[in-house]
Amino acid sequence: MTGVANDFERGTDGPKLILAGIDESDSAMRAAAYAGGLARRQGAELALVYVRPIVSSTATFAAETVKTGEAIAEDLEKYLTEAVESRGGTEGYGVRWRFLVRAGDPYRELIAAAEELTADAVVVGASESVGHRVIGSIAVRLVRAGRWPVTVVP
Repeated sequence: MTGVANDFERGTDGPKLILAGIDESDSAMRAAAYAGGLARRQGAELALVYVRPIVSSTATFAAETVKTGEAIAEDLEKYLTEAVESRGGTEGYGVRWRFLVRAGDPYRELIAAAEELTADAVVVGASESVGHRVIGSIAVRLVRAGRWPVTVVP
């Protein structure tokens, strides 16, 4: 088509970057594996994002929460690195990936990361919390945001 600007590139040739929100839950690990398979098949980069909570309570409790969040992030990165290495590393597995740790509200931080990285798709695990049926899970809120295709993995 002549006269069409080349500004719009998203989604034209398949995803270039798939973002997966992860934590230590089983559904998040399944989401990471699913996103990794998508990225491998599509030749896309995979960004795995862990959002550690910020607590605005007493200083001692907040400090312990930060330590716990940092420990979870370290454990997740170690687990993911070992999983990729056991499959032949990035070369053998065929996925370029990165692990990002952010702090704050998971919904807001996943949106911010997806926008900053120009994600083409977002993958998250289904919530395992009963309370999210009333308030709405992160997955449902991401779908409602309507900015990217969102896959929710059970």
